[in-house]
Amino acid sequence: MVYADYATAAPPAPEVMEAVRRCLEEHYASPSSLHEPGLRARRVLEQAREKVAELVGASAQEIVFTSSGTEANNLAVKGYALANRRRGRHIVVSAVEQYSVLHPLQSLAREGFRITRVGVDRHCRLRLEELENAITEDTILISVQHVNHEVGTVQEIERVAEIAEQAGVALHCDGTCAAGFLRADVAAVADLYSITAHRFYGPKGAGALYIARGTRVLPLIEGGTQEQGYRAGTENLPAIAGMGRAAELAIAERERWLEKLWRLRRSFLRELEGCADFRLNGHPEHVNPLYINVSFPGMSGDALVAELTKLGVHASTGSPCMAQAAKTSHVLEAMGLEPELVRGAVLFSFGIFSSEEEVRRAAQAAGEAAGRLRGGAEG
Repeated sequence: MVYADYATAAPPAPEVMEAVRRCLEEHYASPSSLHEPGLRARRVLEQAREKVAELVGASAQEIVFTSSGTEANNLAVKGYALANRRRGRHIVVSAVEQYSVLHPLQSLAREGFRITRVGVDRHCRLRLEELENAITEDTILISVQHVNHEVGTVQEIERVAEIAEQAGVALHCDGTCAAGFLRADVAAVADLYSITAHRFYGPKGAGALYIARGTRVLPLIEGGTQEQGYRAGTENLPAIAGMGRAAELAIAERERWLEKLWRLRRSFLRELEGCADFRLNGHPEHVNPLYINVSFPGMSGDALVAELTKLGVHASTGSPCMAQAAKTSHVLEAMGLEPELVRGAVLFSFGIFSSEEEVRRAAQAAGEAAGRLRGGAEG
């Protein structure tokens, strides 16, 4: 079997699994309890918070743990909008955000907020002039992802931050596809920054939101005073401990990880060139190399993924948020791709546990699957 879906969920690192196991066995007490087992659990929680903060260049007090990147995005967008609606009710967002940003904005629109979507170019880069022109006196928030979740394009987030600062508007950055891979000094660029663990070899069920000091956000989950009052409920300590260990690994190994990912990416595309007709989507240079989104003209991406599965290669057609829905990619459509390229897109993603042989097999299987489908269509 070749697993080529690291962008959706990467297998946790062995060190992460050990951290989760130890926490389950040794730190089962609530971190809010004042007895000795509770205090030990609290130390594990805060150590993880420090590592996640270090990963993105924040202070530990600015990190709020959540159950996922989706929850972090919801807390950022809804929590900020509701806390600051007296200042304005206009939000500017890129057209290629994850649904965990776009759907909460749809809910806010039903409550009287006005949402403006800003377009991207053929490579999925945000149109900065359009962004500047979209800002009004009523604008309170800009939301732009750091790395696109389907094609891996890295946005010019520093320029976006400059535009937001000049306009006096808060900036939320969805960093769930960047954290652990790209260096980020969030304090210099964003007021809110979302993170998830399972893409950089941490466990599922752990996410975080950076909230800059002085930024007003209303909680979405109310009850106790956990997470500085931003997110009630007993923390998922085993998953958080795993996230902290994954952050620690990323800090130490990030450059080595990226070097390997670029090498695997080049190998895959070189091998694929010899066995299939395809088009690479996304920016050719400014990209997280984890994401290899390619379109196969004249065929269905869903059908190709099904054929790949028969051949023992497991890839996806893009965002996991839309995998169960009969929808085409809003990202590729916003990039202006022709309908047949949108329909024929497949996302391959490899990771630090992938081998050159697996990458070669995946490319050859893609060529074989495409050949089968093309032959069937011609027959």
